[in-house]
Amino acid sequence: MAEIQETSVTSARQKHIVRPSQEMASLGKDDMPVLTKAEGIYVYAEDGRRLIDGPAGMWCTQIGYGRKEVVDAIAHQASTISFASPWYMSTSPSARLAEKIASLTPGDLNRIFFTTGGSTAVDSALRFTEFYNNVLGRPAKKRIISRIDGYHGSTGLAASVTGRKGSWANFDIETDRVSFLSSPNPRHAGSRTEAEFLDDLVKEFEDRIEALGADTVAAFIAEPLLANAGVIIPPKGYHARFKAVCEKHDILYISDEVVTAFGRCGEWFASEKVFDVTPDIITFAKGVTSGYVPLGGFAISDAVIARISGENANGSWFNNGFTYSNQPVSCAAAIANIDLMEREGIVDHARATAGYFRKALESLLDLPGAGAVHSAGLVGCVQCLLDPSQPDGTEEDRAFAARVDEICFDLGLIVRPIAERCVISPPLVITRAQIDDVVGILRKAITQAGEEAGLNAPAGAAAG
Repeated sequence: MAEIQETSVTSARQKHIVRPSQEMASLGKDDMPVLTKAEGIYVYAEDGRRLIDGPAGMWCTQIGYGRKEVVDAIAHQASTISFASPWYMSTSPSARLAEKIASLTPGDLNRIFFTTGGSTAVDSALRFTEFYNNVLGRPAKKRIISRIDGYHGSTGLAASVTGRKGSWANFDIETDRVSFLSSPNPRHAGSRTEAEFLDDLVKEFEDRIEALGADTVAAFIAEPLLANAGVIIPPKGYHARFKAVCEKHDILYISDEVVTAFGRCGEWFASEKVFDVTPDIITFAKGVTSGYVPLGGFAISDAVIARISGENANGSWFNNGFTYSNQPVSCAAAIANIDLMEREGIVDHARATAGYFRKALESLLDLPGAGAVHSAGLVGCVQCLLDPSQPDGTEEDRAFAARVDEICFDLGLIVRPIAERCVISPPLVITRAQIDDVVGILRKAITQAGEEAGLNAPAGAAAG
């Protein structure tokens, strides 16, 4: 087989790419960094610069880059059987992976449906709620309740339940079917205690169901933590309280764990052990293959499935799927990824390292401009607040955070900038020494940005 040669990718040669979140005024003119190789927690730019991959690609490279075990599994499966129609036949990798994931999910979530990624996982889970209620003879029970600040994907239904208003511009979404609750951002509590804030959020949920009519509401969908909004962590007890309301009204509770599953919060799935809730459905993607190849899916409770299968099927067919459902190469990659994570204790390592990671980020709170830190497991952020008394960032805060991001890149660290929040969610194999490197670069960047902005007094820090 001919050796694949790495080639230079100049800015001019990028002109044919339409990027996700593409600013159309700059179409064909983008000058984005070009990465040529990666190893461990590091990626390498075309100019030879080594960068710490602070966001783990996009919350996904749990095991780091260049792991031969996964690469070999992909190559072996591709050379053995690279594809099989999911409509007519099965392969060993998909069956084995479904069995393995079922052993890791909480409660009785033992039925696994595979998709192509996170957006299609969420979309398919929401379509399942349509199917479910139609089979049960409840055609009016189709509304979905979501939250402001939540992110669930870019396909039709997934985009419709995404509560980040910046994602709505210039698109048509199903607003008639979707109802949004307030963000559970603790910084919005104001003078209320955490318990009072939680009570108000639960009451809003109950009032919304009453207003819409419980017989019209099919599902509530929630990320355990709102990752794409900048690591927003709801008040303690939030998910358990909301699940109880769902059970009262026969509403399916969907936990969107596309970001938090497969070790990101120190557990295989974060819902039960970290956030004290056993959902009816869990969606997943990203970390299931550590980003080596695309794969997503959702796990469904046996109790839910029992209501619309077997003697209760009423002649129904769940006609939802993709050409690449159960894709054998992707499933083989996921098996190898999970095997490696178990063998090396990577989830245990993430759990054991989480406290050190949080304290390291909190050490930055003595810097002007570093207003708050939010973290759970190995996902966290420094919220840049020039005035920490303000609950949300201003345009000045967002500009400050963008400057921090620029300086970090120059110093050898990739940061995920989300508004005024500098997000770090590193590969789960990161060591304490490497965390020190990350925080050391962040310290230099925040200090330099603060000096440029004329800040000279401590910020009056907060952590959450």
